[in-house]
Order: sequence, then C-alpha cells, then structure tokens
Amino acid sequence: MLTRKWPRRLLCLSLSLPLGQVLACGPEFGIRLLDDRAQSLADLPEGNFRFEISRLGHVIAGLKPASEETFNPDYNYDDLPTYVAHRNQAEPMGLTPPQKAVVERLRALDDVDQVASEAANLPAELRLYAIGAAAFSAADYQRAAESFRELLALPADQRPLRSTWAAYSLGRALFSLSAEAGRGEPAVLLEQARAAFRQTRELSIAGFSDPLELGIASLGEEARVAYTVDDWNSAIDLYATQSLQGSQVGYSSLLQLAGDLSTQSDERLRQLLEHKAVQQLLTAYLLSRVGWWGGEEPSIDKHLVELLQASTRNSLENAERLAAVSYQHADYDSAKAFVDKAADSGLAWWVRAKLALRDGDKVAAAAAYAKASQAFPKEESWGGRRNANWDYEVVQPKCRVEGESAILALQRGDYLQAFDQLYRAQSLYWYDAAMVAERVLTLAELKQYVDAQVPAPPALSQQDRDNYVPLPVAASLRDLLGRRLLREGHYDEAPAYFDNPDLQNKAKAYAQLRQEAESKWWPSSRAEAYFNASTLARKWGMELLGYEMAPDYASLGGSYSLEPVELKVGPLVAEGEVQRQQASAAQPDVRYHYRFVATALASQAADLLPHTSQAFAAVLCKAVSYNSSLEEQSALYQRYVKEGPYVEWAGDFGHQCQEPDFRKADKRYVTQAVEPVRSALRPYKAWLEAGGTVLVVAVALGWISRRRRKARMSAQ
Repeated sequence: MLTRKWPRRLLCLSLSLPLGQVLACGPEFGIRLLDDRAQSLADLPEGNFRFEISRLGHVIAGLKPASEETFNPDYNYDDLPTYVAHRNQAEPMGLTPPQKAVVERLRALDDVDQVASEAANLPAELRLYAIGAAAFSAADYQRAAESFRELLALPADQRPLRSTWAAYSLGRALFSLSAEAGRGEPAVLLEQARAAFRQTRELSIAGFSDPLELGIASLGEEARVAYTVDDWNSAIDLYATQSLQGSQVGYSSLLQLAGDLSTQSDERLRQLLEHKAVQQLLTAYLLSRVGWWGGEEPSIDKHLVELLQASTRNSLENAERLAAVSYQHADYDSAKAFVDKAADSGLAWWVRAKLALRDGDKVAAAAAYAKASQAFPKEESWGGRRNANWDYEVVQPKCRVEGESAILALQRGDYLQAFDQLYRAQSLYWYDAAMVAERVLTLAELKQYVDAQVPAPPALSQQDRDNYVPLPVAASLRDLLGRRLLREGHYDEAPAYFDNPDLQNKAKAYAQLRQEAESKWWPSSRAEAYFNASTLARKWGMELLGYEMAPDYASLGGSYSLEPVELKVGPLVAEGEVQRQQASAAQPDVRYHYRFVATALASQAADLLPHTSQAFAAVLCKAVSYNSSLEEQSALYQRYVKEGPYVEWAGDFGHQCQEPDFRKADKRYVTQAVEPVRSALRPYKAWLEAGGTVLVVAVALGWISRRRRKARMSAQ
C-alpha cells in the first residue's frame, strides 16, 4: 500500500462518485446503438480499468481469494474501527475460554513489560505474539520484530494460530524500522520486510490460520516496499495480483500509481516508461479513462498519450491497446501504425473495422467486425459506462462488436442477420433488437425466426412477478410477436406466444371477440363483441397490443418514453429499411395507440346499435372514458348529442356511464326501422285518419251486404 495520504483521500473521494448504475428516479435507460448510427460506429468505448489490470498480475496457486466477510483494509489499519472489529473477532479463534479472557485483557494494556508478565502462562505463540503486538502499538518496532522472529522460530506444530500473523506483522515492523534506520541499513531492512511478506503468503498457502486473509494483504504490503525502493515493475505486478485475488486494495493502489504517473515530469516518466509493467499500467489507465467525467477530457491525457506512444513505437505485445488509445484520442495515423503491428486479437480487429469505416470501406469493415466477434471471448466484460447522453451500457466487447456490425447489415438489407446479431446480446441491446423485430422485419420473418430459434422459456412464478423479476429476453421477444400477431389480425396464432397463462387467456378472449364481431349475423351480438373487445383493448392494451418500443414503450411499462429518432435515408440508412418502418408504424402513430384502437372498436359497436337505445349512448360514453384524445372525445360526445337518446346520466358523459344493455337494444331495431316512414306520413295524419274511418265503414257495409246475400240464397 502507498503511504502518501493526501492523494489517497482524493482517490477515495473519486471512488465514491457515481460511475456505475446510479439513478435519482425512474428506470435505467440502456444505450440504443441505432439512434445515432454514425456515432455508434465511430465510438470506441473506453475500457474498464479493473479488467485491464487483470491482465497484469498472476494468480497464486493455493492462495484463497478474498471473501466478502473478511475486511481487507487498505491503509492505517489499527486506526480503522472496522478493521479492529474484524481483528478482535478473529483473535479468539482456536483459543480456550481462559486464553480468550487473557488475550482480550492484554489488548487493553499499553505497557509492553506488563503484557509480557501477564502473558507468561499462555502458550508460546500466543505469548510472543501478544508481546510483539504491544511493542508494535508502542512504536517499539525493534522489540516487536524480535518477538515475531522468535515466534516464527518455534516448531511448526507449536504455532498453528499465529504464524501468518507474526510474519505479516514482522514485515510491517521491519518496514517501519527502515524509516528510522541510518544510511545503508534501510535497503537491508526493506529486503527483509519483503521476505517476511512472502513468508506470510507461504504460511497461508501451507494451511496456517489466516482468518484475516493476511496472505492477500501481504501482496499490497510488499508492493508498498517495492514502490519505496523504486521497483515499479514489482509493485505493479504485486498490486495487480492482489486485485486478481479479489482485494479492492490492489485495484485502488494501482489506480493511485497510475495517477502518480500523470504527475511525473516528462524526463522521469520517460525513464519509468522503459519498464514494460509501467507501459502496461499507463496504457490501461488511458484506455479506461476516456469519458469518465462526461465533459472535455483533460489536456494532460493527450500529453501522456504522446509520451506513451513515443516510448512504445517498437512495442509488439501491447500494440492493439496502444492502437485503441490512439484511436480514442483521435490520432488515427498512430492507431493504424500500432494496429499494423498488433496480433489478430479482438481489440485489434475492432480498431481495424473502425479505421476501415473512416476510409469508407464498409466491406473491409464488415469483414473486420466478423473477425473481431470471433476473437473476443463471449464472457469478456469491461463493466459499465455512460455515453454522452448518459445512457447506460455494460460493455461486453463481443456483443458490442456484433451490435455495430448489425448497423452495416441493416444498411445493406440483411435484416434478419442484423436482428440476430442484436438479439444475441440479450438485454444489452434489447431496445435495438425490439425495434428491428417489430418495425423492420416482416411478420413472417419474425415468426419464422422465433419458431425456429426462440423456444418458450419457463414461465415466471407469481412470486417472481410480485418481486418484479424481469422476463427473460426470449419471453419478451415472444410477447412482442404475440402482440404483433394480434395487431395484424392473426387471432388464432397469437395467444400461444404470450409468456404466461393469464395473458394467453386474455389474448384468446380478445381474439374470440374480434372474430365474433365479424362473424355473428345479429347486429346487437356483433356490437356486443366489438364493445367487449374495446374494453379489453383499453384495459389490457399495453400487454396485448402495445409496441415494445415507440410509440407505446411496453419495454418501459408504458410509464416512460425515449427521445424519438427521425429515420431518414442516408449513408447508413437504406431506403428499404425506411419503407419497412413506415409500413409497420402504429395506427395511429401516437403514444398509447391501443387507446385509439379501443375507441375505434367502440365506435364500430355504436354503428351497429339503434341510435335510440340506451346501449348506443352507453357505448359512446364508455368510449369517451378511454381517454384517447380530446379530439376523439369531443367527436364522440357530439355524435351522442346529435344521434343519441336522452339519458339521465348524460350530464357527466364519459365519467358516469351505465353498462350498455344490448338485449333491450334488440327491441329498438323495428321501431328505428319504421320511424322514417312514420315521420314522412306525419303531415298527412288528418287525411289518413279520415280515410281510415271511411275505409272501416265501407268494409263494414260490405260485410253486412255479403251476409244478407248469403241469407237470401239459403232461404231459396
């Protein structure tokens, strides 16, 4: 660990800044590569410092990784209450109750001689360690070192509990002594300290008790000694190894070392850059630093890049990363020079793809992207980042490379390939994959892909849903297809694609109602089916009919929307894609479009109902309550006023609506049919009434006459 306190405090402050997923409110908005395609292709995401330094260290066989339960401090150990608490918790392990009581009492004493006296009856390793610890606390480092050495000289079977503790503390005592020694002695003491820290790891690996994971901590302590004697190569290797073991100390210390490099004079930095480890550390730092602060990068970074480039012109081992650093800092000539020397790694091919795009060679870029995708390990991750719009991205290079390659595939019309490349990234670029699935692919293309490659995953349990466990991406894609099938009238096929039985049943109900609305012969039955379908569309429209992306944003639960992107034909957008997107746009292309669908269905129901019926008024009232738009609400109300019957609840139309009575509406069909005839004859009512009377009298007289004739004939 480094000893300079002021830069460490600044480092701790910087590490507390929100560099990861931090939200004030609302969901996390993932990056969309297709929003600004030119920028996505031009941008080379900054690397991840933790990942980069993982390439510098080495795993030590037999040394267990750091655990979350064990506190691994990074400076001022005994001043930290948390460390002291962990130490006090670990110290009684393996002791008898009387021994625990004595050790606890000894910790509270300041006088070393008193500690030695009261520890006389303890086993040798406990006694010697207690004396050494007391001497160390009293800054009597010579006596502390003597006690720890005496402990380590005991037979192995007599020191199972405190061997690692003693070796580690011996190294710290010797390091402290080196600061007090005269000329010539510090180097010897520092080398002895390094040996003690190496012994700590050997003892930990050999199985001696190490509850505080001092074997891992010794890496940082030895690195501090190496840094003190200007052995940067060893310091970097030790800190990187400590980081690989899972210790935050190694990471933060390397970050501070890299920061120290940026403060060195040019002459001193040139000397340091002669060391391979220093070159690698500075490269990792610069490759990871671009874009951290969201504004203009510090000018000192460019100067560091220039010094690094000058010191590594003939470097081969790190050429692809030097090319990436050069590209990130817009030095494209240097990027090409370095990448030409680089091996065929994923990063090298990625840089080559971007340089080819800058030269306008999309064919070469596509080929380089393909090779980069093959070269990057699937599991490689550079961690989280923010782009200029503060959208969040977890950079998994293989997925990012394929996402960028999808932009070129879209431009050349390979729509299925583009979708497949985006979909393989799963949740990373789901927004882009979803947009292509519902706006660029035809329904037949999407259905064929899902049927062949996306089997239904197990449904989430109710407990998972209650805990807001996100759907698997496969389930989200199948839901998207189910909604698209319903929107486009494929009612029989749609329900099976929804991810849970409840939605499947709702989809079946909606599909059946839409089919009944077209197939039933009696108008009120058709109207009832249309109306019930409209109710389902309004209440469950997001789940059954909503677009995953614009305009409804089912992917965000409909609660948020993203900045719209105007799609125009251009260098990276072909006319064919624009035409496909226009053909698949929502009707109408407005947010919550399913409300308009519900309103249209209710209007179709009203068209089939007698205008004098309560059902006609109730259906229009319900349609107003769907809240599609003020224009539609006003038009529906005006239609009621002009055509509908008076109802008592019309004063709060659209808010206080009765349920439509479709059975009573049946009686209104006849009266509504003859009403025009009655209206036409109403001016001739008097004449019709007089004529009717004459007709009745004439009929009566004719009947009487007929009866009389029959009677005379019978008499004859």
